[in-house]
Amino acid sequence: MTDREVSVVLPAYNEAGTIEETVSVTVEALSSFLPEDGFEVLIAEDGCSDRTPEIATRMAEADDRIRHVHSDERLGRGGALERAFKTSDGDVLVYFDTDLATDISYLEELVESVRSEGYDIATGSRRIPGDRQRREPERGIASKGYNALVRTVLRSSLYDHQCGFKAFDREALFRLLDEVEDDHWFWDTEVLVRAQRAGYALKEFSVDWEPKGDTTVDLVRDVLGMGSQIGRLWWQLSVRPRITQRTTTAAGTVLIVLAVALMTLYLDPSDVLAAIGEADPVLVAAAGVIYVVSWPLRGLRYRDILVELGYRERVGFLMGAIFVSQTGNLVVPARGGDAIRAYIVKARRGIPYPSGVASLAIERVFDLLTIAVLAGATLLGLTLSGVDVMALRTAEAGGGIGQSGRTGVLVAGGVGSAALFATVVIVATARSDRNLVRAALPRLSDDAYVEYVVGVLERFVGDVQTVAEDRRAFAVVGLSSLLIWGIDILTAIVVFAAFGVALPVWLLVAVGFFAVAVGNLAKVLPLSPGGIGLYEGAFTLIVVALTPIAWPTALAAAVVDHALKNAITVVGGVGSMLRFNVSLTTAVEESRDVESERVVRE
Repeated sequence: MTDREVSVVLPAYNEAGTIEETVSVTVEALSSFLPEDGFEVLIAEDGCSDRTPEIATRMAEADDRIRHVHSDERLGRGGALERAFKTSDGDVLVYFDTDLATDISYLEELVESVRSEGYDIATGSRRIPGDRQRREPERGIASKGYNALVRTVLRSSLYDHQCGFKAFDREALFRLLDEVEDDHWFWDTEVLVRAQRAGYALKEFSVDWEPKGDTTVDLVRDVLGMGSQIGRLWWQLSVRPRITQRTTTAAGTVLIVLAVALMTLYLDPSDVLAAIGEADPVLVAAAGVIYVVSWPLRGLRYRDILVELGYRERVGFLMGAIFVSQTGNLVVPARGGDAIRAYIVKARRGIPYPSGVASLAIERVFDLLTIAVLAGATLLGLTLSGVDVMALRTAEAGGGIGQSGRTGVLVAGGVGSAALFATVVIVATARSDRNLVRAALPRLSDDAYVEYVVGVLERFVGDVQTVAEDRRAFAVVGLSSLLIWGIDILTAIVVFAAFGVALPVWLLVAVGFFAVAVGNLAKVLPLSPGGIGLYEGAFTLIVVALTPIAWPTALAAAVVDHALKNAITVVGGVGSMLRFNVSLTTAVEESRDVESERVVRE
């Protein structure tokens, strides 16, 4: 038995104008049904920047039933509550919002539900069917939608998860806290949902509630933050327990087969088979060997990027991670599979997720910049050599390739321009003392959760700029990017040669450079997994426009080139997934399982 039966925690962040009255009202309410020495009130002061700490200290010195729990840094609501609960003495742990939006007359029912009625958790509710509460339109719509989503996705039986009026049995809560991961606004929901899954007795009862002050509905927090937390908790409670080594391997294999099958949605399988049949198998095999050489270079480049961010890993491991993520890109449009790599380096090597994402961003910037430069330089060279590059406007290709090709060329131009612009911005901001993230985000919201988002983005942008501001690193990564894409283009040129095209070597090389560069830029458009169809269309249109080669041969070369590279990627991806014991389903879902709050503290 502890010294106090009941501990009430009041989470306070910049509450100088209300905290003294709230504490006084709370003490008076508790005194009405508990012995004078049977309770305590803890002010969980959460890194305040106003006079709240001063007021809390003064009140604690004047009344030994009041305690001030101070934090120098912002912990978030959940973090502040947990910290205060751990220092409390009560068998029954209670908290409610300091604005007293919930009528304090319900406090006795809240406490006694746990203290004497035997419930493990009790919570006030503003949304039990039949209740009518005073709510502002914005709050009402957001709260109703949020609770409906929690009930549907997380299978909760409660109607109101965010009401700041809750009581817990001490032992039950601390058993739950070992699993609770959120430290901010989702904390309440996660505790309640996990409690239901664990079989604890919960009581939800109606309370009178009237909103006080400004609305707390916030775009950044409510849509991005809490929405992603619902997905994270759903994965942890409903999906992860069903995943075994056998199911992950099977699911990964199925997705690989699906990725290959998706190619048939964008290209006629008979064209692919016919193209393979026309090509010289020796030269196609040689092209495959050349392309394989680029993979260790990809691993080396990724190692160099991570070294600049302060992490050293083996090239073999990094090459495997790239294989898996590139395989994922064959299933998820717009290079969505890149998130898999960030997940793998986090799960297997402990590299923070923002740093993993930043390393990918650095790599993508260099990829886009390199192929944009190659495309622009080749186009200029072709123009100076007398090739009619204006023919791209009127070139026609058969089999519907012309339309996708023109789309691909337009997209390539936009992506290339964006890559050049992004590079200029990154390099410029890397040498500036101005914090653009902190200057821009608060304009979207003034909620405290923005501080967490700002912290994550600051780390992300800082990691990207680390390479941009180091001239040696910039040169090393840039050179390796040129080698990687040079090999990619050389692979396509050898494939072209396998079809016995009669072109001068210089023109074959130049058109090959331009076609592959534009084709890869076109793949960024999120219309098909792996850019299948867009790459072939852009490749074929350029070849048909700039050379006398007929479109069936140009399409055949594009199909074989892309299929060969994808096949090597799939083989490497399957092998790496077996090696890491990870499937694409696991990686894609768990790549979302990241808490920005925890990352900020790392």
